[in-house]
Amino acid sequence: MINIRRLTINDYDALCALWQEAGLPYRPNGRDRRENIASQIEGECSIYLGAEEGGQLVGAVLGTHDGRKGWINRLAVSPDHRHQGVAATLVRAVEETCIELGIEIFACQIEDWNEASMVVFEHLGYTRHEDIIYFTKRKNSEV
Repeated sequence: MINIRRLTINDYDALCALWQEAGLPYRPNGRDRRENIASQIEGECSIYLGAEEGGQLVGAVLGTHDGRKGWINRLAVSPDHRHQGVAATLVRAVEETCIELGIEIFACQIEDWNEASMVVFEHLGYTRHEDIIYFTKRKNSEV
């Protein structure tokens, strides 16, 4: 039985291990530092959720919102728990939280190498846009 719950900073080590197991980039000296995650988890715009089975973190999503749009970030599921609806359950939980806040637009950004995530979001009804160009500005490569 999968249980969805809010993440806390006590989940930090398990979250980082899950990201690595799932093949997501991990930047422990930058944006993924414990202090950064602790601050983000406590943020009023954060919807950081974990999926547990038997007390073990098997999936996670870092959801956020800007008051107008909900964002799905860093969706990760343990390879042993894929194709069981964990990712869909996590995404829907973020969407439901946003809807309760009056937010009805949801978005995600997926790096071009992550075909598996593209398939998940297409199955969840998300539309791929080829006409949007994404720009970033980073203080350094670790953020």
